[in-house]
Amino acid sequence: MSTGKSKTPSFDLRAEELPANIGIIMDGNGRWAKKRGLPRQFGHRAGAKTFRKIVKHCEARGIKIVTVYAFSTENWRRPEAEVNAIMDLLRSHLKESLLDFKNENIRTRFIGDRTPLSEDIQDLMAEAEASTADRTGMILNIAINYGGQDEIVHAAKALAAEVKEGNLSPDEITAAAISSRLYTEDQPPVDLILRPSGEYRLSNFLIWQAAYAEYVFMDVLWPDFTEEDMDKALMKYAGRNRRFGGV
Repeated sequence: MSTGKSKTPSFDLRAEELPANIGIIMDGNGRWAKKRGLPRQFGHRAGAKTFRKIVKHCEARGIKIVTVYAFSTENWRRPEAEVNAIMDLLRSHLKESLLDFKNENIRTRFIGDRTPLSEDIQDLMAEAEASTADRTGMILNIAINYGGQDEIVHAAKALAAEVKEGNLSPDEITAAAISSRLYTEDQPPVDLILRPSGEYRLSNFLIWQAAYAEYVFMDVLWPDFTEEDMDKALMKYAGRNRRFGGV
């Protein structure tokens, strides 16, 4: 007799069927808390636990690069109490992740403009990067005070400065030249953008890198996102026909 519960499909993808580079928009923390009558910061705490769980799962699946959208350039517009709570959570996460990921072969990098962040947070970010710099496994990019448009402006200014100094000709400004001035300068394009929470927007995330990415949107709030949900997203990606503008 059927129990009425749906079964999670078996995961049998080959390495070549998996995306090498994934971007994840960790969305829905606030709504998760509101549904439970809790302050929004409780949702961010729950989301942080999901983040660590999913990162480890991606490493186990053999994903090479994961970029998570932790705090955007637009998130400063949120209520001050919520922003402060997120910053406190970031401090705690950075300290915990130094311990939590110590046995994982994961290299941590941060992308975005660090200058508005407090000095102690910047120091913790630098420590996390330095302590994992020699690791050879999955690269984890954490996007903090990051915006895709801001990143492209940052790259354009760098190119303009090189032209002004006479080190670069305007004719040498190509797509590859712009890519090499982004925060993800040495990384390949994104293969898959994943957004839980039921929203269908890119929200200024990796807009240059995701030019030919596949998108998977899922109607589950980030704190409720599971390893099984991640596998479903990977299987959806594997079923896509990527043509990159061809036929």
